[in-house]
Amino acid sequence: MFVACLPADAIAEHLRPRRWLALLCVLVSVLLGACSTPGGPAGTTAADEGKSARSRPGAVPSESIADRPINLNAACEQTDEAGFREQASLRVQDNVVQAMSWQLWVGQRGSCRFDQAGFRQTRRAPHIELQALDGSGCKLLVWQEPRRITLAHTGCEQRCTPGIYEQAWPVMFDPRSGRCAKL
Repeated sequence: MFVACLPADAIAEHLRPRRWLALLCVLVSVLLGACSTPGGPAGTTAADEGKSARSRPGAVPSESIADRPINLNAACEQTDEAGFREQASLRVQDNVVQAMSWQLWVGQRGSCRFDQAGFRQTRRAPHIELQALDGSGCKLLVWQEPRRITLAHTGCEQRCTPGIYEQAWPVMFDPRSGRCAKL
């Protein structure tokens, strides 16, 4: 796992408490996914097997998170005291992504950028999945929990400035207001 390679002091220096919570969620999701077998436990259906695959960052949530219909018109723009910044807009109707634009900055070190034109939706449930059109394997994932809707990426290093991908965290929206989620 990537986190084992990063000293805790280095993480703490660059992340504010909200990002610590996101890191904790990612770690729990990754650990849950690491415990599953490729074929899933005996007695699972094909639909269940898709729920067991997990990856970093912003791993797909654990199986305990319900499959909820997502309807959202959101915009999140914020900067924290360490210089991490994000500008994201996401419009989803009945689990179909209508519009998406997301850019995040890791202090002054670089940024990542994702635009809907470079992706096609390949999954609607239990989470939304968008696959990069360039064949890179980059995926965007969207899922809803009771107090937030998360937009995350996995396998997207090529869409970021070299050396910052490990600190490029998911963006979270408040499902009621459509603004940045307060954690």
